[in-house]
Amino acid sequence: MSAAGDGPARRWYREVTGRQWKALFAAWVGYVLDGFDFVLISLVLTEIAADFGLSTVESASLVSGAFITRWLGGALLGALGDRHGRKAAMVASILLYSLGTFACGFAWDYTSLFAARLLVGTGMAGEYSASATYVLESWPVRVRNRASGFLISGYAFGTVLAAEVYQWVVPGLGWRWMFWIGVLPVLVALWVRRALPEAGDWSSEVGGAAARPNPFRPLFTGRGRAVLNTALAAAASGSLFCVFTPVAAGAGPVLVPALSLVAAGALLAFAAQLGGRRGWVLYVSLTLTVFCAFLYSWPVQALLPTYLKTELGYTPGQVTDVMYYAGFGTMAGCCLAGFVGDRLGTRRAYALTLTASLAFVFPVFAVRDSLVALGALLFCMLALSQGISGILPRYLAGHFPTATRAASLGFVYNTGALGGAVAPVLGAHLAGTMPLGRALAVLAFGLTAVVVVLVGGDVPHRLHRLVDRTADGDHLGSPSLSVAGDSVERTSEEEQRWSRQRRAP
Repeated sequence: MSAAGDGPARRWYREVTGRQWKALFAAWVGYVLDGFDFVLISLVLTEIAADFGLSTVESASLVSGAFITRWLGGALLGALGDRHGRKAAMVASILLYSLGTFACGFAWDYTSLFAARLLVGTGMAGEYSASATYVLESWPVRVRNRASGFLISGYAFGTVLAAEVYQWVVPGLGWRWMFWIGVLPVLVALWVRRALPEAGDWSSEVGGAAARPNPFRPLFTGRGRAVLNTALAAAASGSLFCVFTPVAAGAGPVLVPALSLVAAGALLAFAAQLGGRRGWVLYVSLTLTVFCAFLYSWPVQALLPTYLKTELGYTPGQVTDVMYYAGFGTMAGCCLAGFVGDRLGTRRAYALTLTASLAFVFPVFAVRDSLVALGALLFCMLALSQGISGILPRYLAGHFPTATRAASLGFVYNTGALGGAVAPVLGAHLAGTMPLGRALAVLAFGLTAVVVVLVGGDVPHRLHRLVDRTADGDHLGSPSLSVAGDSVERTSEEEQRWSRQRRAP
């Protein structure tokens, strides 16, 4: 019998090698930069609008601009990771979004800044799929939810860090320095990543194969299909550009919904083709699940500062204090989600944690006179609702085999992430019929319940099984050899025992 305090649950960290911790740290730094770079534009938007003389619509489009290229960046950089390795995709993605951020500091007008934001969106999309697959395929099977949660916590930390740096930099140096500073930590991330081995799952299953995978092959089998899909890509990109920029602002109430339907149709057509005859249902249903997840989370993320200022009358300093509660709540929730996911299972942990978050939704928007009470309630709500997104990469990646995991994860997640662009607009429209706080509460509660049903009921996999009876429920649930440098080592005794238990009827 093991000595007290020496059970598997208490010494899980001993299963993780120094090299695997280093892999996590490298990817975590990338996520910190991702969060830092993404919120920069919202922090300095008023300064940029004043310098360039932008309208409200033009200013808002700079935030949404990164979403236009996310679906394409996730697919392309994901395919790079599937074909040439996770490390190559990680380095390419961080270079893209960091150089895009750096270029934002040199922008001379709206058009140049918008173009740089497109580059930021492309790199951010690749960062999610490349880093997530790298870490998940590097860590021991039994603690992969923990790896996922630790990784995603970096994004929340990056947003908190950006808010702190903003207070010190912008008043004295101006908004451009925020973008220039955002590129400096990339040197650290690239140095760490250069010294890392390749992910073990990819190296053992794909790296040594004579024929490398090409996830886009189904899109270009034949001249007719190639021409059609090129046209679909142009239609999706053009429609998203018109929807999220001032181009369609004065075109009447019909054009924007029509263009949105064109973009949705084109992206769903790609999802169906990438999934193939047996997997198209899985791709489409997972994309819609992620879309709903963004719809429940992003109204609060995008419009909470507006709510605090307009309905509660908070000062900028008080708003900053509340946002700290929100950021650290999300960070804590990501880490907690990893432990709960490894103990209860990814899907069950996701559904139960989201259900628990519902108890805090309406109380958060009922508090008006106590900043501390609001902060505490918001901390708890976001720890449970936003924090559970820490294991979303583990949930999504488990549906795909190693050979196409990065491209599939990148496309599904980043296409569904368009819900993040739709959510603030939906919240603002709903606020036209009721107070903003109530609108945010209704959206958060209702759409969280939808995601609970989709994930908790295992809807994507159940639908997939209707088309493909042989579909595997979890491609990440079998033992791997961690990182390539450790490929000659056998998995630990505890991990092998856990795997046998998983396979048992």
